[in-house]
Amino acid sequence: MANVQYYDVILKPVVTEKSMDGMGDKKYTFLVHPDANKTMIAEAVEKMFPGTKVKKVNTMNLDGKNKRRGLIVGKTAKTKKAIVQLTEDSKEIEIFSGL
Repeated sequence: MANVQYYDVILKPVVTEKSMDGMGDKKYTFLVHPDANKTMIAEAVEKMFPGTKVKKVNTMNLDGKNKRRGLIVGKTAKTKKAIVQLTEDSKEIEIFSGL
């Protein structure tokens, strides 16, 4: 496995209707590094966002989609998505406030 530091684990937040509905329950969705595991994701969230405590992490691997351009057929890159559940007494994540 590659040497992945905590600042390389979280790539970007996922902003969809379903992920915005989960924010009421302190569930936040991120695209993460494909080699990251649940403990690495929990550690990265707690270090990047001070005052947060992770209760649970759910991950899912998403395969690339088939794309065509004329006769050429290819695939987009595989991604990994993580849903992070925070504890009740932890702070909210600021990047999602105001959305």
